[in-house]
Amino acid sequence: MGILGDKKQLHKQALLSCLALYLAISALPLSAQENGEDFGKMLSDAGIERTFDDVVYNPNYYAIPYPNGDVPANIGVCTDVVIRAYRALGIDLQKDVHEDMQANFLQYPKNWGLTRTDTNIDHRRVPNLQKFFTRHGQSLEITQDNADYLPGDLVTWNLNPNGRLDHIGIVTDRLSPEGTPLISHNIGSGPELSDILFRFEITGHYRYSGSNPTQ
Repeated sequence: MGILGDKKQLHKQALLSCLALYLAISALPLSAQENGEDFGKMLSDAGIERTFDDVVYNPNYYAIPYPNGDVPANIGVCTDVVIRAYRALGIDLQKDVHEDMQANFLQYPKNWGLTRTDTNIDHRRVPNLQKFFTRHGQSLEITQDNADYLPGDLVTWNLNPNGRLDHIGIVTDRLSPEGTPLISHNIGSGPELSDILFRFEITGHYRYSGSNPTQ
């Protein structure tokens, strides 16, 4: 073949190898934790999927396994919608919240008079999730502008104007007729998709993909 022919053949093989490597990498799914927009869409989809679950609102305390523990599938509260949506994407908030609380217990709310962590309930409390998302994600501005709330964002509210009743939900890519993002949440009658974003006092607006370092 000669030296020139050998070089051409080697060059061709190198190109084919690079092409094969490129195709192999391209075929891999994008990591949910490496692309914020894709993650937000996936969390939105996971939140919407939760609204098809047959779940009765039940705020009782349950002893659950650790990690990846869950209360019985047919019950839950607002935080369980969020926990289960994240778990569908491979993120275990039970484990993540517990580990952060264990290492930084004094940074978390003391609303319940606890002196130590509890893997059964810590991640199922809205104030704890607010602190966790603030520490490990983004705490965003609270506005009355639809455009500021993107699919996959987390929003917390106070449902009681005369006291305190915390609530949390997932912003989805579904819109109301007025263009307001619909929320996946469980406000008492099971998981649902509804137009509540600006119906109650917003107390927090967060974005968390499981990849950001502690602030």
